[in-house]
Amino acid sequence: MMTRSPDDPIPRTIFHVDMDAFFVSVEELFDPALKGKPVVVGGQRDERGVVSAASYAARKFGVHSAMPLRTAAKLCPQAIFVNGHPERYREYSAKVHDVLGHFSPLVEMASVDEAYLDMTGTERLHGRPLRCAHRLHAEMKSATQLNCSIGIGTSRLIAKVSSAKAKPNGALWVLPGEEAKFLSPLAVGDIPGVGKVMEQKLHSMGIQKVGDLARLEDRDLEQRFGKWGLALAGKSRGEDAGGWFANEVGESVDPKSISHEHTFDEDTGDAERLLSTLMRLSEMVARRLREGAYFARTLQLKLRYKDFTTITRAHSLEQPTQMDHQIFEQVRRLFFANWKSGSPVRLLGVQASHFESGSSQLDLLQPVQQQRWQNALAAADHLRDKYGESAIGLARGLKGGFRERTHENPVGLPGKGSKETGGEEKP
Repeated sequence: MMTRSPDDPIPRTIFHVDMDAFFVSVEELFDPALKGKPVVVGGQRDERGVVSAASYAARKFGVHSAMPLRTAAKLCPQAIFVNGHPERYREYSAKVHDVLGHFSPLVEMASVDEAYLDMTGTERLHGRPLRCAHRLHAEMKSATQLNCSIGIGTSRLIAKVSSAKAKPNGALWVLPGEEAKFLSPLAVGDIPGVGKVMEQKLHSMGIQKVGDLARLEDRDLEQRFGKWGLALAGKSRGEDAGGWFANEVGESVDPKSISHEHTFDEDTGDAERLLSTLMRLSEMVARRLREGAYFARTLQLKLRYKDFTTITRAHSLEQPTQMDHQIFEQVRRLFFANWKSGSPVRLLGVQASHFESGSSQLDLLQPVQQQRWQNALAAADHLRDKYGESAIGLARGLKGGFRERTHENPVGLPGKGSKETGGEEKP
């Protein structure tokens, strides 16, 4: 049994709640015939997109998220491919957020289907961590008809890793002081933030397990990988190290950029279609800017040709904006300044960065016209909130209307909603 000195600080209790096969599970609520079958959400089998989620039946064939849809079709020909319904996922994500709010005021939605809760000091209210986790399981099922997996630890890193080991529909508590023992036998790829490239670099150094990493000196990792090396050292001990965990649970953190991309199913050199797509992407970026009450100073175009040659070009504005048409006008200029006329394009992207907030940034020369645009776009956002992102759009973007991709950080993410500035209510 663990003992603790009265002088020792109370260890933190962090929950990581990860909804099981969230997108697939939501689709099954609307179409029960999908239950138990290999299902792939994210698009059709012949499209260029990637898998957003796969049912457990599909995962048995090696299908996983972020895999190209066409690869998934080869691995599991019998799979049912579903385009996905982002508006449904936002609706159920909000329900999930409501349930989590019953357990702690400190909730951080890491994405549409996962969240961290700081449960430190809540034992008198909710009981010991595992008892609380079982209560959360039951309440989540009752309120949403969905299952979740819960990881519990003294840090977000430990909680996240343990929730993955608790899937599906389980709970795993790593006791305080047992972090290194828990992590040691795990593959280095299990550490959040370690991607395929970093994993290969570590393997080339003879580092296969987290325990191998933990035995290295911090300074050695720093010399080889810089600040990321120090973060790796901390992660190997179970610490919330690195940019992923720079803030406290529940603390509002402003994003550094907002972007949307679209990969065409077939390469196209049709200027009208390309411009329409840029208009739609501009609308999507502007929508998220308004949701966060941000005004972007820098706009960037991403242009990828058929041969995967990729160009990025940025422009800084004299006056920051969150308006669809102003964003489009700038990326349109960047596009024509860099596109080889008629050349087939594979992907287009629009990014906004260098944010300012707290001001409506009205154009002093045309305040009335600018205010009309703000009012019109606020009304459009309200309709999108109610009926989905494709409910309304500017005429120029309608011809380029593509299906909204299922992604991890959509507009309307619970807990990361709009702010209020200048006394004006943001829809």
